[in-house]
Amino acid sequence: MSRKRVAVLISGRGSNMAALIEAAKDNSYPAEIALVLSNRADAGGLLVAQAAGIATATIEHTQFGTDRAGFEQALQATLEKHRIEIVCLAGFMRLLTGEFVGRWQGRILNIHPALLPAFKGLDTHKRALEAGAKVHGATVHFVVPEMDSGPIIAQGAVNVMREDTEEALAARVLTVEHRIYPMALKLVAEGRVRVESGHCVIDGVPVPDASSLVPSA
Repeated sequence: MSRKRVAVLISGRGSNMAALIEAAKDNSYPAEIALVLSNRADAGGLLVAQAAGIATATIEHTQFGTDRAGFEQALQATLEKHRIEIVCLAGFMRLLTGEFVGRWQGRILNIHPALLPAFKGLDTHKRALEAGAKVHGATVHFVVPEMDSGPIIAQGAVNVMREDTEEALAARVLTVEHRIYPMALKLVAEGRVRVESGHCVIDGVPVPDASSLVPSA
């Protein structure tokens, strides 16, 4: 089976991008990271990708002002140029339009540092601590026009400790992110994930509810 060509979209250091690159170094992994693209020229992840011998591109969103369609046209043209089949968002800090997302439906993934549908949006660790959550974690999901609302592919959980700071909790969740993102991309690249009635089914089995997860730490 030929490996799927994947683009990872970043805005910063790209630690999840690095985890995907590491997984894809194994020739038996069903996806190859063919492009790392950033909307910021100063994103640290670009240097990491270049050091790994991966093609990089920068499309500065600021050059397009409020013209989101123009930005996304440039994005689409670059993805097509590199013959990309799957897009992975990894700390990409731009909201994509419904039109762009629709074009990539079922082929665009995102990782979110919370157990969706809880704590959509930003500052997830701070909000989890303030809410007194006992369990927290991360989610890989397909991207839909509504933020952090797409069908869930994979989740991983950690226990919230009484003494946790935002930084300590974030560090443990990041370990989970680095584990579940390569796993989720593998499942999608192998064609083992289907969406039925708005929910992911893997090899015919529905993705379990977050409440059934056993925390890893």
